[in-house]
This record gives sequence, C-alpha cells and structure tokens, in this order.
Amino acid sequence: MWSSHVKTGAELTISSIPATALAKEFGTPAFIMDEADFRERASAWNTALANAFGSNTGTVYYAAKAFICVEVARWIKDLGIGIDVCTGGELAVALKGGIDPAKIEVHGNNKSVAEIEKAVSVGVGTIVIDSLYEIERVAAAATKHGVVQKVLLRLTPGIEAHTHESIATAHEDVKFGFSIASGAAWSAIAQVRTHASLELRGFHAHIGSQIFENDSFEISAQRLIELLAKYRDEYSVELPELDLGGGYGIAYLPGENSLDPASTMKDLATVVTAQCAAHKLAIPRISIEPGRAIVGPTMFTLYEVGTVKDVTLENGAIRRYVSVDGGMSDNLRPALYDAQYFAALANRTSSAPKVSSRIVGKHCETGDIVIREIELENDIVPGDLLATPATGAYGRSMATNYNHVPRPPVIAVKDGKARVILRRETEADLLGLDI
Repeated sequence: MWSSHVKTGAELTISSIPATALAKEFGTPAFIMDEADFRERASAWNTALANAFGSNTGTVYYAAKAFICVEVARWIKDLGIGIDVCTGGELAVALKGGIDPAKIEVHGNNKSVAEIEKAVSVGVGTIVIDSLYEIERVAAAATKHGVVQKVLLRLTPGIEAHTHESIATAHEDVKFGFSIASGAAWSAIAQVRTHASLELRGFHAHIGSQIFENDSFEISAQRLIELLAKYRDEYSVELPELDLGGGYGIAYLPGENSLDPASTMKDLATVVTAQCAAHKLAIPRISIEPGRAIVGPTMFTLYEVGTVKDVTLENGAIRRYVSVDGGMSDNLRPALYDAQYFAALANRTSSAPKVSSRIVGKHCETGDIVIREIELENDIVPGDLLATPATGAYGRSMATNYNHVPRPPVIAVKDGKARVILRRETEADLLGLDI
C-alpha cells in the first residue's frame, strides 16, 4: 500500500523527509513519488520474467497510461524495460525521455492515421493491431516508409476477469481486440498475411486491471497458445511471440496484498510450458505489461484539511465530513468506478478516538468523494495533513481541471532529497489556451 520507504512515526516521512516539510516546500495537494521504490518494482518484474522464462524472455512493458512524464521515461530508459503507449501524446513523452523506439509498443482501439504514421516513422518495435481498419492503416504507413512493421493482434479470449466492469477488457462484449470465439481473430490473421509490409509476430491479450486471481491469466494463456497451434497447423510456421498483458492487482487498503512478481511469473511459466508441450509448440518469447503494479504503490497524495463538518444522518448517527484541498480532479477513480482508498494523518500522531468520517474534495459535486467511509481521529482540524497511499496509477494521469483547479505537481523523492519532476499548474496555464 505505502511505498517501502514511507515511515509512519510521529509524522509521516518518505526517505526521511517529513510530510510537513514537503507540504511547506511544494504545497498541497501534491503527488509524492518514491523514485527508488519505482525502480525496485520495475526491476522486480523484469527479474521475475527473466527467471521464469529464461531464453524465452520478452519485454516488460511499463504502462504509460498509468502515469508518465519525461523524467519517468528517463528512468524507464535507464532500467532497460519497454513501455506501452496508446496515444500520440504518450509516444511523444516516451521519445522525449530517450526511450529506444524499438522498446516501444503501441496500443489503442482507435489509433489515428497520424498516430500510426508517427509510430512507424520513428521505428517503434511493435504495433498492437485492434481492428481490421488498423491492418490497412499500418500496412499503408509501413509501405510509405519502406519498412516491414512488426505487429501483434490483440485478441479477446472471452474471460470474465474478477474485477470491476469498467476495467475488465477480455470478455466478448468489449471494444478491445478480436474475438477468438467468433472467428474474428482468425479473419484478422488472414488479412494481416496479405500485406508484405506487415510481419505478424504473434498475439496479445489483456484481460483487465486490478486482478488478483492467477487463474484468469492462465486461461488467457491457454487460449492464445491454442490459437498459436492452429496457426502452425494452417500455415506450417510458428509465431514467435506472445504478450500476455498484465493488470496485476495492488493493495489499496490495510490488509490487502499485491501480487508477487516472482510467484506470479513462475505460475505463468508453468502454464505456458505445459500448454506449449501439449500442442508440440516451441515456447514463444513472453512479454508482460504489469500496469499499475509498478507505479501504483510508489506514490501518495498529500492533502491539507480545509474544513471539518458533522452531519446528522436520518438514523440519528453522526458522520464527519473532512474536506481536503483536492478531490475528484486529482483522483477520479472513486467517482469513476467506486475505487477504495485509505488515508492517514500525516503531520502528527493522535490518540484521539476515531469517528465515522468521509473524506471529500472541494469540487461542486456531491460525488466528489475521496474516501466514502473511514474511521479518522476526531481531533482532525483545518491545517492538518492527510496522505492517501497508492495513488501513482491513474491519479495524476486522469487528473482534470474541473472547476478550473490547477493540477497538482509530482515530487520525486530519493536519498533524502525531493525535487519537482512535473510542476504544479498555474492560473496562467488555465488561461493559456483561451484565444
């Protein structure tokens, strides 16, 4: 839940820097990011994949959509892992950070012609094709630039992943990919093979996000390998790659656990090895996309309390509303799909009794709720600091300017030092697009 370098003593610290010092220097709300923890988590997935698959190890792709900025792209370059991007903007940031285009994988269910042209022209390693239209668009762009573009087909394996409907992506009624069951996947395979400017390397599947059950990943792998065998039988050649996606779950609340990279990859390798043996296939290069599992726990949001209000409910109970200086503009997930978070008093300790509380934001929406139900100390007052852990994934990346609120900065902390890697927006930024 917290990054490994966060300590909760007399006051919350990260890499020995007190929360009060961070608030004083950088203001609130702010995203506080543990650089060392980020690097450790990325390396753990990379090592786990390599240990599990050996010579058949592909690439660990960091999910740009979870959170990306130029400085984080530089870390990814240093770590030697890959990155998956799904828009021209994410591609631009990855390139600006110096990531080798060969390490970039391009996703998206509706890539524009301009985005495809850019991706092909800079030499991205892989484009994951998501529709029949894209086959023609990518082929045309590759022909124009005189290259043979490596592609994967995103497939829908027909799995009901154990997660929220809004972040499940592998059942049949979804916008992503080609259905295996309906035959759409096989039709896409045939169409790709008609283009000399495309090299079909294999298949891709991503079954959703925030998943804790390994059985979903195992069934997905099994169905993709079955299709690899069908391809071999039809065309007398084996495809060399599988990207088995990710969406590995992390802890957001006390008592929850994140998926362990080593055991998760070991279990996946067992299934892949057995299925390939059953179908008399060579084991392909296996790539993964850990998603929020890398960046999610590396960051927390630091808020300042603005007001505290007791509300009497219809049953006579009292609920305390604690308003902070951010809200749905910096954490949209609770409003979007009922995501749950935890918060802790960050500037001091308190032995006061706890009361039923609701942490809310400053926006003009009843649904602007950071945490719907939490027990908080009853002596919390305006000026106190609250910290919400595990906001690294989809916090800053989904942030908005609703009510014309400037988006918070991202502060990287390492070895007892803090620095801005994404500055706070200003009112001048908000006015900058007006003509």
